[in-house]
Amino acid sequence: MEKKETIIIGGGLVGSLLSVYLTRRGYRVKIYERRSDMRKQDMVAGRSINLALSDRGIKALEEVGLMDDIRKICIPMHGRYMHNADGSTAYQPYGKEGQFINSVSRGELNCRLMDLAEQNGAKIIFNQKCESIDWERNEVIFQDMANFQPSTFNFKLLFGSDGAYSAARLTHQLQHNRFQYSQYYIDFGYKELTIPAGENGTFLLEKNALHIWPRGNYMMIALPNMDGSFTCTLFFPFEGDPSFESLDTKEKVTSFFKETFTDAVALMPTLEEDFFNNPTASLVTVKCFPWIRDDKFALIGDAAHAMVPFFGQGMNCGFEDCSVLHALIEKHEDNWADILPEYQAVRKPDGDAICDLALHNFVEMRDKVADPKFLLQKKIEAAFSKKHPYKWIPLYSQVTFSPQIRYSDALVNGQKQEAIMQQIMAIPDIENKWQDDIVEKMILEKLLG
Repeated sequence: MEKKETIIIGGGLVGSLLSVYLTRRGYRVKIYERRSDMRKQDMVAGRSINLALSDRGIKALEEVGLMDDIRKICIPMHGRYMHNADGSTAYQPYGKEGQFINSVSRGELNCRLMDLAEQNGAKIIFNQKCESIDWERNEVIFQDMANFQPSTFNFKLLFGSDGAYSAARLTHQLQHNRFQYSQYYIDFGYKELTIPAGENGTFLLEKNALHIWPRGNYMMIALPNMDGSFTCTLFFPFEGDPSFESLDTKEKVTSFFKETFTDAVALMPTLEEDFFNNPTASLVTVKCFPWIRDDKFALIGDAAHAMVPFFGQGMNCGFEDCSVLHALIEKHEDNWADILPEYQAVRKPDGDAICDLALHNFVEMRDKVADPKFLLQKKIEAAFSKKHPYKWIPLYSQVTFSPQIRYSDALVNGQKQEAIMQQIMAIPDIENKWQDDIVEKMILEKLLG
């Protein structure tokens, strides 16, 4: 089939990676990015949550030969390190021995993907805002953000990879008479804070863990950076008491953190400045349909399925979109009339599923990880899974460490497992009986039932 002239709207993580897959197959790709070239700027703090790169994303990066390079800027995180309100701490491994997720800088990763995109022949044009798309003429109009002049470009194949607030999706939506769209904002925002490195770049917290301060209705997390610092993210209500609204003076902020995040605040000398200088951002879930238009357009990444960050899968899911799409290009030998419908049929259920799983995981992270009964449940699951690895894979491991399992299947499996575990946890004196053979037998019977 003809290798079509291709335009990608959005040069973020997914758009840059997608261009590599396409250029390597002989497509002539141009990426139009609204922002200026981040490689020529200092990284701006306070504007993004650190990313957790896991197996689905790694698989895609390995396919384009970038993972060996990316490992140099990754810090393995083998588990959750909980900082409880009473001053105690606890550690939860993420999976089996040797399984871990990776803390990586969004900016560093994006820069390396842009470099790889250009090395493979993609052309990136910066400061270009998508204004409209003419679907009849196959034209997209961009406005130059420097001189505000419009430019019109023809395309044969067009991808919208311009994020949760996608201009490509909006144009697609407004000119489609049966477009389904939903967005859901949670009542919590997030703000980025900092724990700087210690003397000589030392880590002031355990380096190889994702730190969580679960506090019931809100939480703070911290991910390690290569320079010894930690990027902290406070997930907090917009209104109420306490909330971003109520903490309106430096004194209130310091007092609240000393009371609530006692062990962290001593490590945060720029807390007050960070709190009032860094933006407060919202958290949205986006679902939509259709993702495609004929054989010439598709949404991909956050433009198709924006999710809250509580399963660490936004980037990984977007990268998996690219990997799945590439496999379909090979399967259908570049016939986009077959590729795009199957891409949508495969990825739409998975996009919806991981959006739902991410919302659910917020409750787990902010509240349940400090609950002794929840911790016992996870202990029982881990022990059973170790004994019967082919019968029970914990939900977190299905999502994070099992790219062969679709998100939609993981959601169904997880719901079944949770129903079983609720019955097990209801057994009287389960705290002392959970290692008995009868409990193992009950789980096996319920799995077969």
